[in-house]
Amino acid sequence: MADFDILIVGAGIAGASLAAELAPHARVLLIEAEDMPGYHSTGRSAAFWHETLGGPLVQPLTIASYPVLAAGGFLKPRASLEVAEAEGVPLLDKLAAAFAGSGVGLTRLDHDGVRQWVPRARPVLVAGLLESTGADIDVAGLHGSVLGAFRRAGGTLVTGRRIDRIDRGGGIWRVQAGDWSASAPVIVNAAGAWADGLAEMAGVRPLGIQPKRRTIAQVRVTTDDVPDNLPLVIDIAGSYYFRPEGPNRLWLCPHDETPVDAGDAAPEDIDVAIAIDRFETVTDWKVAAVERKWAGLRSFAPDRLPVFGFDPDMPGFFWCAGQGGVGIQTAPAAAMLGAALVLGRSVPTEINAIDPAPYAPSRFGPLA
Repeated sequence: MADFDILIVGAGIAGASLAAELAPHARVLLIEAEDMPGYHSTGRSAAFWHETLGGPLVQPLTIASYPVLAAGGFLKPRASLEVAEAEGVPLLDKLAAAFAGSGVGLTRLDHDGVRQWVPRARPVLVAGLLESTGADIDVAGLHGSVLGAFRRAGGTLVTGRRIDRIDRGGGIWRVQAGDWSASAPVIVNAAGAWADGLAEMAGVRPLGIQPKRRTIAQVRVTTDDVPDNLPLVIDIAGSYYFRPEGPNRLWLCPHDETPVDAGDAAPEDIDVAIAIDRFETVTDWKVAAVERKWAGLRSFAPDRLPVFGFDPDMPGFFWCAGQGGVGIQTAPAAAMLGAALVLGRSVPTEINAIDPAPYAPSRFGPLA
């Protein structure tokens, strides 16, 4: 007899949110390799809610997540602003066209318009696309909330259990970490950067989910004129973003996506230097000091869309992986969708307009 109904491997925001949705309906064990859930990705994220992130196929998950995030008090309004140098203007047009008729509030700006939001923007920033409905996300608060809901619903969390063996027999999965083990008929792969490795351990074809390093530095600038309402400023060409973080401080990112092996990511000095150089090239702010720096992992499927659903070739193996940079802003809706798929139930009314097909693991076809 199985110990549980469902095993979820990975207690970051994706696994924890799904666990909270499932716990009222099943015996769920949430397994985390580290001593602290969310150590590698969730806890290192500069999360932001904005509809255009991830593209039109991710937008339904983002929109459906907003009411939950807002009701929980996890959002602080902040606009986002995609900016472009001359050669990047066609990319602004492409982004605007991709979301035409979608209901996203996008406003085209010239250089003077950009300067109204970014007062030290240099002339090189010739245009922008403002998305006024964005928000900072309280990642720690959200993650703690879903873990709390999971426990209150009777779920069991174990930490410091790095799975080293997975077997299946008689329709039951058994996972082992040293001399510890647990079993259930369903296993959920929410292992983030380790998702493909976990699949291979279970005898499941990997999907090509690639962890990539993302670097952030908190810097202090030489002047105290960083506006409180400064947007999240994103280069449309994908070479940097920055956002305010208190008086005369900002978070800078070189928008790096360096393929790495799954592990404890650490920032590279060169990436921090690149972020500073790009920031000082497009604004008149000067960095006085780097106060702290860190790196996290973002994991992408080959088509950069999340993967939610049962593996087409292995019964009882459910994918919840490949969220890339949208895992936090889509977590509530993704969890509701994932729970419905795991339990074989109709999706709740909050997400009944979401088509699960774009996220299904079967989209990758048979092994070549």
